[in-house]
Amino acid sequence: MMRFLSSTVFAAILIAVGLSAGAQQPYPTRPITVVVPFAAGGPTDVLTRILGQHMSHTLGQQIVVENVTGGGGSIGAARVAKAAPDGYTMVMGNLGTHAAAIGLYKNLGYDPRVDFEPVMLVASTPMALIVRKTFPADTLKALTAYAAAHPHKLTFGSAGTGSISHLTYLLYTHLTNTQLEHVPYRGSSQSMNDLLSGQIDMSFEQVVSAGPNIVAGGVKALAVTAPRRAAAIPAVPSATEAGLPELQTTAWTALFFPKGTPQPIVERINAALDKAMRDDAVAKRLAEPICRRKASARRRR
Repeated sequence: MMRFLSSTVFAAILIAVGLSAGAQQPYPTRPITVVVPFAAGGPTDVLTRILGQHMSHTLGQQIVVENVTGGGGSIGAARVAKAAPDGYTMVMGNLGTHAAAIGLYKNLGYDPRVDFEPVMLVASTPMALIVRKTFPADTLKALTAYAAAHPHKLTFGSAGTGSISHLTYLLYTHLTNTQLEHVPYRGSSQSMNDLLSGQIDMSFEQVVSAGPNIVAGGVKALAVTAPRRAAAIPAVPSATEAGLPELQTTAWTALFFPKGTPQPIVERINAALDKAMRDDAVAKRLAEPICRRKASARRRR
C-alpha cells in the first residue's frame, strides 16, 4: 500500500509540474508593437517595416508598426518608456529621441539614459545637405554666403524639433553664424515632399532617403556631413571638401524596450533582429531606394 501511495503522489507531482510548464508558454504569445516616432514613409519607418516583416517569421508572431508622431520623435519614445516592460512594446529610436532630446525639451516625460533597455544598433548614416532644385546656389560656400546676405529668408525643413535633421541644422547655423527659418514637420517624408515641390528651401536628410531624389534631380545636394563622400551619392562632396570640415553628423537608429524588460526577452528580440539584418534578401531591400519601394507598394495596391 505504501509503495502504491508513493507512486501515486509521484505521478501527481509530475502532472502538476507538466501543467505548470505548459501554462508558461514561450515568448512571444501575441503580436509585438514597434513604435516608430515619425511619420510613415520616412527612413526609420521603412527600415522598421522591412526588418519587422522578417522578425515576424522568426518569432512566429506579427510585428505591428505604429507611427506615433510629434515632438521630434519624443512623443512616441515617451509612450514606450511608460509602457509595461513585458516584451510587447518597443520603439525604434535614434540620436534625436535617445540623446539630444534630453537637452532640448524641459518636460520630456522620460530620461533616455535610464528608461530603456537597448536591443541593438540598427543603422548609421551621414546626412546630406539638399536644397530645392531651383535654388540660386550650387555649392555649400555659395549657400552660406546667400544665407548670410538674406537672414531669416531661407526656410529649412526638419523631421521635428530634436530630430537628427534639426540637430544638424543647429550645427550648421552655429558654424556659419547664419539665421534660417526652421519649419518642423512630423517626419522627414513630409519635409522631403515640400522640398521637392519648392515649398521650402533646404533640409538635411539621411543619405539613404535623400539619395534617390538627388540622383533623379528632384533636389540639389551640396555636401555630405562626413569626412569622405558617401558611396550612394559619390558625386556629392564631403563637408571637408566643401569647405566646412566641422559639419559632421551621423544619424544612428536603434531598437529599445522599456526599462525592466526581462533579459531573456531582450536577447530573444536581439537574436531575431540580428538574423534579419544578416539576411541577404533583407539587405537587398534595405539597399533599394525608398522612392522605388513606395512606387512598388502603390502598384501592388
